[in-house]
Amino acid sequence: MAGLNNEKCEACRRDSPHVTDEEVTQLQPEIPDWELTHENGIPKLDRVFKFKDFQQALDFTSELGALAEDQGHHPRLITEWGRVQVTWWTHKIRNLHRNDFVMAAKSDQEFLNLGDNDRD
Repeated sequence: MAGLNNEKCEACRRDSPHVTDEEVTQLQPEIPDWELTHENGIPKLDRVFKFKDFQQALDFTSELGALAEDQGHHPRLITEWGRVQVTWWTHKIRNLHRNDFVMAAKSDQEFLNLGDNDRD
């Protein structure tokens, strides 16, 4: 995960290339807790992070939101008591871009940085 976690997101355009199946196979081991899902035919990376209470979930959501703003790449975040569901995909290309894997790795690191939580 160290490699992806240290990368910065690049600006995407509608004609930016999506990751190939081979690239997905290479990148997925760096984010082993993320599930590759499809919604309306669009591939996405999805993970649920678990916490001891709502405040920890809210703190994580806030930190992840700040990180997303800094990187210029934004997830879907669903915050509930004791859990945050994070979904990454690149809206402009309606597919997965390397940025999504970078941000998944950064999300994992942010979770570890918060420390006292229920690890899933």
